[in-house]
Amino acid sequence: MADEDKVRSPCVSICALDEHDVCIGCQRTSDEILRWTSMSNCERKAVLVKVAEREQKIAL
Repeated sequence: MADEDKVRSPCVSICALDEHDVCIGCQRTSDEILRWTSMSNCERKAVLVKVAEREQKIAL
């Protein structure tokens, strides 16, 4: 798979975990961050759905 076909990381270089083990910058868990490079595009897209859900909770 070409690099341009890979789902890109949501990292925004604000790397700090909150009390729930979720990054305050990208809203991924530490496990999701560690596994990102070995995930398939399908797995990455599933993580991005979770990220969007976490961002929605913060916005409320």
